[in-house]
Amino acid sequence: MGDSKKSTRRSFINALIGGGLIGWMGTLFYPVLTFLKPPKEAEATVNSVKAGAIADFPVGSGQIIKYGRTPVLLVHSEDGSFKAFSATCTHLDCIVQYKPELKHIWCACHNGQYDMQGRNISGPPPRPLTPYKVNIVDDQVIVSKDQAVA
Repeated sequence: MGDSKKSTRRSFINALIGGGLIGWMGTLFYPVLTFLKPPKEAEATVNSVKAGAIADFPVGSGQIIKYGRTPVLLVHSEDGSFKAFSATCTHLDCIVQYKPELKHIWCACHNGQYDMQGRNISGPPPRPLTPYKVNIVDDQVIVSKDQAVA
């Protein structure tokens, strides 16, 4: 009976010392780990981007432009109008491209296709591409984040 009390006291003291040691190690390593982790950088807010001159975009072509950190597909349609959509496929975030022979936006990953309004018409993409507004100011193509009304 005496041995069981000693073993329970001993296991209690071992647990106390072990818990204290773990707590001490946590207080030692937590500041080091938080110091080594880089701080989060806020992404700059971009409201509009000057894509280039109208002459830089041949009729019937599409180009990927940077909109901050987001790729945007800018299409100069056969009728002379400009359309811009998020260049990220809504299926698995692959980069889409304009196929002039199909007159569609195409994702090479799983053969997803979008029409010229950004609506998914074929393949696995679950939703349409996000549209962007395009304005022409002094022969410059300006893409803005204000979503265009389809």
